[in-house]
Amino acid sequence: MMKKFFGTAIIVFATISSLFAQDSTKALAFSGSVDAYYRYNFANAPDSYHSNNYTSFTNSQSSFALGMASIRADATALSGKVTATADLGFGPRAQEFSYAETPNSTTLAIVKQMFVTYALSSKVKLTAGKFATHVGYEVLDPFANKNYSMSYMFTNGPFSHTGIKADITAGPIGLMFGIANYIDQTNSTTDVKTIISQISGGSKDGKLKAYLNYAGFYGSSEGMNPSKLKSFTQLDFVLTDAVSDKFSLGFNATMQDRVQTAGSATPNGAWWAAAVYLTAATSSKVNFNLRSEYINDSKKVYYGSTSIFANTISLNYQVGPFTFIPEYRFEFADGGFYTKHDGTGQSSTSTLLFATIYRF
Repeated sequence: MMKKFFGTAIIVFATISSLFAQDSTKALAFSGSVDAYYRYNFANAPDSYHSNNYTSFTNSQSSFALGMASIRADATALSGKVTATADLGFGPRAQEFSYAETPNSTTLAIVKQMFVTYALSSKVKLTAGKFATHVGYEVLDPFANKNYSMSYMFTNGPFSHTGIKADITAGPIGLMFGIANYIDQTNSTTDVKTIISQISGGSKDGKLKAYLNYAGFYGSSEGMNPSKLKSFTQLDFVLTDAVSDKFSLGFNATMQDRVQTAGSATPNGAWWAAAVYLTAATSSKVNFNLRSEYINDSKKVYYGSTSIFANTISLNYQVGPFTFIPEYRFEFADGGFYTKHDGTGQSSTSTLLFATIYRF
């Protein structure tokens, strides 16, 4: 199986290289990362209860675990007018990210992103292929996040889109709109299409940035999509502020409205969430990070709890391309959302995690 994976990677990268072989302005760059972690939930719940983890990528309990090995190729040609990206991932993190392809297509499951961009002008560009979602604050690659474990908002929003989009810049304002397959599907199993869009802006010095994001579909009949939803709407807001060289903050708020098809036992309604991200650097090598996230699902349209309050404290120790992250996470929910070691419910849980990341 791994021979097939790496064979696919070699073919993809060779193809990209040959596409630009006749252009004197061509450029081709490779990058990547590897990561692994150890996680211990203090309830020591049975594996069948997901070890009290309801977010992406860190489902192990009291064991060392692999994250993901990534390799990415970025090519440019025609003085930057045309670009192409192939971003492949191997391991549990990549498999979970591509859950819509696994296990039906192991080849598609390794594709995190694969797209071509053509610049119509200095202000307008078109992108076609598979690309990571614009919704949310956090991203798949662990080196790009300050916390290693993921938020509930990342876990329960879109992961990726496969389709076409247009990006337009007008001074400090950016606009994006596009149409894609059903959410997270590369090889679509339905003709339901997702509309995506974004409005962005920021301060002149680039320290303050704001993004208003949208993803949704409408008019789906029963059985026409994997979620069996008639319609889906997600509005998302992201704010980042580099306050100083030592301190930065982020904010993410999201609302997801879900309308069920006729006959569904799940109620219609929306859940919403908000999170604050704080980073304080004590040196060029060390920074402390806090993520505090609140989920409200009063009608239980999606979660098994009406509210969740999750907090994560992480230290990042970085030496060159290597980052070490010790992390402590504690969260609360109503009812018996979490599980004790004997299988009974409890309203809180806490977790200790150690992660290592190498980026090249």
